[in-house]
Amino acid sequence: MKQLWSPWRSVHINNSVRTNDPPHARLSVFSSLHRQHRDEDNLIVWRGDTVFVIMNLYPYNNGHLLIVPYREVADYEALEPAEMIEMARVVDLCIRALKACLKPDGINIGMNLGKAAGAGIPEHLHMHVVPRWHGDTNFMPTLAETKVVPEALKDTFNKLRNTMEHMKIPAAPR
Repeated sequence: MKQLWSPWRSVHINNSVRTNDPPHARLSVFSSLHRQHRDEDNLIVWRGDTVFVIMNLYPYNNGHLLIVPYREVADYEALEPAEMIEMARVVDLCIRALKACLKPDGINIGMNLGKAAGAGIPEHLHMHVVPRWHGDTNFMPTLAETKVVPEALKDTFNKLRNTMEHMKIPAAPR
């Protein structure tokens, strides 16, 4: 199996974390970004009560979104019920926005919990919502080992943010 090394990702992660704090007091990249309140610069598309939606800076595909709780939690079972419920409801919001803006043929949704499961930021769980198209694994990744993202992140950000601003998440059942 080939290994894909992406050392440029560590620059992004390390620049977002307060490295002069003791390890137990350091912020995850997600906590650091959401606390800056520079949503456009940080690609934060939507904010809710307990979670926010951010675009993946290193997307698997155009429009790759992450649903992240504000609170740093590594384990799914440590989420508060309100966080679990809002994450589930925001999945619906993300799917509807992606379908409206990007018209994908399908969508992958999932979490990598823990380093062994592939989590790049294991201390702060997050849910991936990845739009997929027929043929999105074309000859470029197969032959040239290169992924082509067909639209600038800021352009996709603007489309999704404008769409999500006008959408409502489904009301919680009572």
